[in-house]
Amino acid sequence: MLKVDIHTHILPETLPDLKARYGYSGFVQLEQHGPGCARLSIDGRSFRDVGKNCWDPGTRLTECDGHGVDVQVLSTVPVMFSYWAKPQDAHDLSRLLNDHIAGVVGDHPRRFVGLGTVPMQETALAVQELERCVQTLGLAGIQIGTHVNGKNLDDERVFPVFEAAEALGAAVFVHPWDMLGGDRMSQYWLSWLVGMPAETALAICSMIFGGVFDRLPRLRVAFAHGGGAFPGTVGRIDHGFTVRPDLCAVNVETSPREQLRRFYVDALVHDGDALRFLIDLFGSDRVALGTDYPFPLGEHAPGALIDSLQLDPATRQRLLGASALEWLNLDPDQFL
Repeated sequence: MLKVDIHTHILPETLPDLKARYGYSGFVQLEQHGPGCARLSIDGRSFRDVGKNCWDPGTRLTECDGHGVDVQVLSTVPVMFSYWAKPQDAHDLSRLLNDHIAGVVGDHPRRFVGLGTVPMQETALAVQELERCVQTLGLAGIQIGTHVNGKNLDDERVFPVFEAAEALGAAVFVHPWDMLGGDRMSQYWLSWLVGMPAETALAICSMIFGGVFDRLPRLRVAFAHGGGAFPGTVGRIDHGFTVRPDLCAVNVETSPREQLRRFYVDALVHDGDALRFLIDLFGSDRVALGTDYPFPLGEHAPGALIDSLQLDPATRQRLLGASALEWLNLDPDQFL
């Protein structure tokens, strides 16, 4: 049985001076400030300290081996999306990051799977880079944010990216970023604790009510952090669809509950009761191990929460690896 972690982030060990490269500020800088230590900053303002496991494949593999993780799915850190930047610059940065991930996967094809990033602010460039990720670099799909500069994921300018992903058989991982309500969440890490779950619920609802899953039945999408706040509010969401179809059912005829098995969520919920609820709500074949490695809000012992539930072997196998491989559309034999 393979243990596959669908939610891990990676950066190159060094980044070029992006401000100098593009001629304006707002980009992330990665500054090494000690052995195995680096700092992400934006215009001199510290964003996050990271360790060697954020960029060094050898360190990652050692830690994976220590926790029995067979395969990590690699994606960039969401702050690198840069949807706010000029499209051609975000495209250039996407290519740099995607080439790096493809190189890591190429060096360790039985241990890593790659997801690219694309410049979502310009549809044509995003589709072009998605095609390059899959057809040239051999990546399994892409990671995108929960919105594109305030446009929700049902926006018609976003739809061609989903359409291309379905046609290419590419997996899509949706991760919260640039959280709503930031002016009210400046304290207590609330943007991460409250804003991220709300962002993900908004993204799911936008795709459900916008009819994206109805229009693209073969699209394979997974949402981070157990679907955020969506599972806990699904009753309210479905009830709203029923009692106010004039407001909720304007673009889709299929109810939210009927669409629950059209997407995946990771198992990163930090609570056994919450995980049991996810399994009951979506089905074990729609829930996959995800840890947010190597960051503090992640699950530090991959699979420990799943194992704590003492699930039957078939359900446990689903959550630890089988669901992930189906979402990625990958054959388990290639990792053996």
